Amino acid sequence: MKAEFLKGKKVAIVCDWLTNVGGAEKVLLEIHKLFPKAPIYTSKYDKKGIDWFLDADVRTGWLQIFPSFLRRFLGPFRQIWFSRLDLSEYDLVISVTGAEAKAVKAPNGVHVSYCHVPTQYYWQMYDDYVKNPGFGFLNPVVRFFFKALVRPLRSADFKAAARVDQFVTISEYARGMIKKYYKREAEVVHPVVEVEDFAAGVVENPVENFYVVSSRQVTWKRLDLAVKACLKLKRKLIVIGEGPEHKNLVEMAGGCDLVEFVPLLKKEELAKYLAKAQGYLFPSLEPFGIAPVEALAAGCPVIAFGEGGVRDYVVDGKNGVLFGKQTVKSLAEAMERFEEMKFKRSAVSKSAEGFGRKRFDTELFEILEEAIGEKE
Repeated sequence: MKAEFLKGKKVAIVCDWLTNVGGAEKVLLEIHKLFPKAPIYTSKYDKKGIDWFLDADVRTGWLQIFPSFLRRFLGPFRQIWFSRLDLSEYDLVISVTGAEAKAVKAPNGVHVSYCHVPTQYYWQMYDDYVKNPGFGFLNPVVRFFFKALVRPLRSADFKAAARVDQFVTISEYARGMIKKYYKREAEVVHPVVEVEDFAAGVVENPVENFYVVSSRQVTWKRLDLAVKACLKLKRKLIVIGEGPEHKNLVEMAGGCDLVEFVPLLKKEELAKYLAKAQGYLFPSLEPFGIAPVEALAAGCPVIAFGEGGVRDYVVDGKNGVLFGKQTVKSLAEAMERFEEMKFKRSAVSKSAEGFGRKRFDTELFEILEEAIGEKE
C-alpha cells in the first residue's frame, strides 16, 4: 500500500529499543512493511531478542554498547541521544514509542508520533515504579536517585511531547493519558492484530473446561491474580509465556495440577489453545492489549479488568465480562458470573474483525497525509 502524497519524500522510523517481542514491536513491524526502505533508528538493537527486522536498515548509536538488562537505567541518556539525532534529511519522521523516542526532532519535516502511552515510569505508573523499581537489592539506591531526578525527567519528556507535530495513539484510554500529561490531542488508530489468522479455526474445535492467560510474565501484568483466582475456584488454567515472574508464578501454583505452564508458542499453536478455551483471563491494566483481541478473534470470550484500552473492544455480556478491581475476589466473582452466561463463539470472533491490518494501514495513511498537508 502506497499513497501519492508520499511520492519523493524521505521517511525515517524511530523506536525506543528493539530487544524483545511485544505489542509495540508488532506495530513497528507493520509500519516497517509500509515503509520498507525507511531506516529504523533505535537506542538498542538485540537480534537475538527479536529477529523480525533482519531485512531492515536498523541504525543505533553509542547506547548500543550497554547490555539490554540495563535498559531501565538509561532513560535520561535515551532522552539525550534521541533529541540529538540528526534527522534533517527526512520529510517524514514516524516515532513508535512509549518512552523517549518522541524526543527526536524533524527540523525539515513532519514528526508523527505513534505514542502507545506517555512514558509510564515518569507519569501514570510513577508510584508503582517507586514502590518496586525491579532491581532487587539495588531498589533503595534506584528509588533514591529516581525520586531526585523525576522532575527534570518529566520536564524533558513534556518538552519533547510539545515538539511532536501529530500524536497518534492506541486507544481512548491512551488518548486520555496523552491529554492529561502532555496537554496534547491525539488520534486513535488501534494497533494491528492478526485477527484473520486467529479466526481461522474458530469453529473447528469443541470448547473445553479451561481458562488461558498468555502474556510476558512481569509483575505489572498481574498474572498472580489469574493463578490465585483459579486455585480458589478450582478451575483449570493454562499459563502461556515466559518472563522474570515465571519462577514466582510456578511457586504460587505450588505444583497443583490445576495450573499448567506452557512455553511461548507460535501463533498457530496459540490460536488452537484459544479456540478451545472457555475463556481468556486478562487482569492487566494496559493502554490496549493485543493478546485479548487475539483471543476474541479465536472466538474465546475475555474476562478482563475493566479499565484501560480493554474498554475499546470488550463489551460486558456480549463478548466477555469486565471486573472492577484488581483483586482475586473481584476476578473470581467475574469468572463465576461468566460461567452463568452463554456466548456465541462466532459472534465473539466477529467482534474482533475491525482490528486487522487493512484498517490500520488506511487509518494511518489518512493521518500522515493530513499531517504532511498541514505542514506544507
